[in-house]
Amino acid sequence: MSTVDNNQSLNAILDKLGIRETEQKTRADGSSLGQEDFLKLMTTQLQNQDPFAPMENAEFIAQMAQFSTVTGITEMGETLKGLSSQLSEFRIATATNLLGNSVLVPGTKAYPDSEGAVHGVVDLPAASGATNVVFKSMQGEVLHVEDLGARASGLTGFTWEDIPQEVLDANEYITVEAFADQGSGLEGVSTSVFGEVLAASTGGADGVQLDVRGYGDISANEVVRFRGGSGT
Repeated sequence: MSTVDNNQSLNAILDKLGIRETEQKTRADGSSLGQEDFLKLMTTQLQNQDPFAPMENAEFIAQMAQFSTVTGITEMGETLKGLSSQLSEFRIATATNLLGNSVLVPGTKAYPDSEGAVHGVVDLPAASGATNVVFKSMQGEVLHVEDLGARASGLTGFTWEDIPQEVLDANEYITVEAFADQGSGLEGVSTSVFGEVLAASTGGADGVQLDVRGYGDISANEVVRFRGGSGT
């Protein structure tokens, strides 16, 4: 029910009680009448009603129930505002906790973490008889090939830890490519890598937004895994 409907319902109740519209809208100081004011006005009206034509009990109860409904809706609106504020605070806390950690994002661009390692997963749509992960420099040079062997379908993790120091010193991203033999020879499959969360922001319809190194802004709702520790 909208605010206009609430006001119309309250006006109808006060009209039936014989209270003029100018009396029920505002107090002398210009503020709106509340539940306590309504009860005082209603009590005064009952005390001064025509004893030969008193208000019917059923009508009185119905009006009280209707007023209670309108008041309840108003209070519910205030409660929802409070919940919205608490949710916003929770989102800010969540975003803050993710700073400096790494989240799993779909892609092939990986930066070594603070321990000099690259982590990620390979998405296998079917069981694989052979699975390889190839790591390349920005210039396309093959740096390392990780043999994961036979794997079941689904997500399978990989890690490259012994990255040469000259690669780490270059502070460049490493391209990650995966290949799997699912019955027709080695073919490319999708990868996801862990990227460092550089910043986080809240607001808007998308909620918490994470600035992930090498990938820009992504929605926190899309994050399914995260790791402790930061990139170099």
